[in-house]
Amino acid sequence: MNKELEHKFVTELQNNQNVVHKICSLYTNNREAHNDLFQEITIQLWKAYPKFRGESKFSTWMYRVSLNTAITLYRKSKKRIKTQDYDSVIFKIKADEYDETQEQQLKLMYNAVKQLGDIDKALVFLYLEDKDYSEIAETLGITEVNARVKMNRVKNKLRTILNP
Repeated sequence: MNKELEHKFVTELQNNQNVVHKICSLYTNNREAHNDLFQEITIQLWKAYPKFRGESKFSTWMYRVSLNTAITLYRKSKKRIKTQDYDSVIFKIKADEYDETQEQQLKLMYNAVKQLGDIDKALVFLYLEDKDYSEIAETLGITEVNARVKMNRVKNKLRTILNP
């Protein structure tokens, strides 16, 4: 792969890595698993990047790959996420620390969201990222109407979880 493509990928990943951290927080329970999932998502993004055609925004494409990777790994092993080595490419990306103390107010919400199903988690995540329903639908591969209906149902589930 050429250096220009690698540079574009690294720049996009650095600009959007917070999204990946948030996805990791939804699908993991500890720092080690979070870091492992972040690494695995980065590898999957890199492997898929040459096929990225630019028909959607990079962030939309990244959400889809990241969520699919997280959901696939979560389903394979609920105890520990296994990662693979990818020694042929070394990325020099300064990982921003994901400071959980700044997220104290969201801790209850994250715990509630973790109790949801895989698709519902992804839906909430995209909604909280201020994605419109058309982008949510595109990312999840569902219709816009279905995304709206599912979101209303998820809101009701979260109310029930947070206010038993």
